[in-house]
Amino acid sequence: MTQLTHPAQTLLEHLDGFSVQIDAARERADIVLHRPPYNIISMAQRDQLRLVFESLDENPAVRVIVLRAQGEHFSSGGDIKGFLEASPEHVSKLAWNIAAPARCSKPVIAANRGYCFGVGFEISLACDFRLVTETTRYALPEQKLGQIPGSGGSARLQKMVGITRTKDIVMRSRRISGLQAHEWGVATECVPDAELEAATDRLVDELRAFSPIAQRTAKKLLNDTEDATLTVAIELEGHCYSRLRSSDDFREGVEAFHGKRNPNFIGS
Repeated sequence: MTQLTHPAQTLLEHLDGFSVQIDAARERADIVLHRPPYNIISMAQRDQLRLVFESLDENPAVRVIVLRAQGEHFSSGGDIKGFLEASPEHVSKLAWNIAAPARCSKPVIAANRGYCFGVGFEISLACDFRLVTETTRYALPEQKLGQIPGSGGSARLQKMVGITRTKDIVMRSRRISGLQAHEWGVATECVPDAELEAATDRLVDELRAFSPIAQRTAKKLLNDTEDATLTVAIELEGHCYSRLRSSDDFREGVEAFHGKRNPNFIGS
């Protein structure tokens, strides 16, 4: 019998610059960047982060994923020297790896404080929710290196804030504060720095209270229809709604509503 092997078997043996913590009781997984002081993200780390998101997506004990960092800065960006050493084939996978939070079917929260530059900003943009503080600084500084964002940053940002603001950020390598990011619709919530962890906990618990199957459906629908026409988006929304009508969770939600009690969703 042929013995099958895969690079992922060894890639996840020693995580590079981050750790994974799973709290089964709270149905929560934390991906924690910890390469002090600036949590620079290496080329190998990008591959590992993708695989970790894919693994957590398949883990039934996890309902919500949090991407956060140790220290005062989320991440100052990628390993600059690593770009010159990487092969063209590897570099071509940058955007695919960093898009892993968006492809993940479960809600993903980015908790951003301090510097959130380059790939740190790009992977946060690929998450569903971004919590920031008054210390947060977002930036895509690649123009200073004679480059452009290469992991989806300018494309995702333009969808959120439009071409004028995106050119201002990308072409001038301009930093924006957490408060400005919230005002522009880039960040979900802006809280005092000391309250970031508590705000993250609250959002995790809020998301856990909803039906897992309804949340997976909503995330995929919104992602898939971002570039669709209004007519197509409404049509797809109707199909998704119709499918959920036969779910156990929808029946439970309706019965709980009429029974004036909290629903007990099971994800089917």
